[in-house]
Amino acid sequence: MTNDQRVKPGEDPPTIYQIRIRGHLSQPRMAWFEGLTITLEEDGNTLLTGSVLDQAALHGILKKVRDLGMALLSVNSVSG
Repeated sequence: MTNDQRVKPGEDPPTIYQIRIRGHLSQPRMAWFEGLTITLEEDGNTLLTGSVLDQAALHGILKKVRDLGMALLSVNSVSG
């Protein structure tokens, strides 16, 4: 899902995503998103940034957001 996975010849490289959620994550909840950069924004939202290997991995991250009961504000691809 994140940078630690290698791209095999002929496969697409991971895409970097920015996922914005409403509210700040607590320290225990931050552990759910290991491998992503977590930015607690001044407006009270949280920005998760990192490389995601494929759509299945992206959906796994979004499932964690849902399971935490946090509101998803945006998902943006910034490269790939």
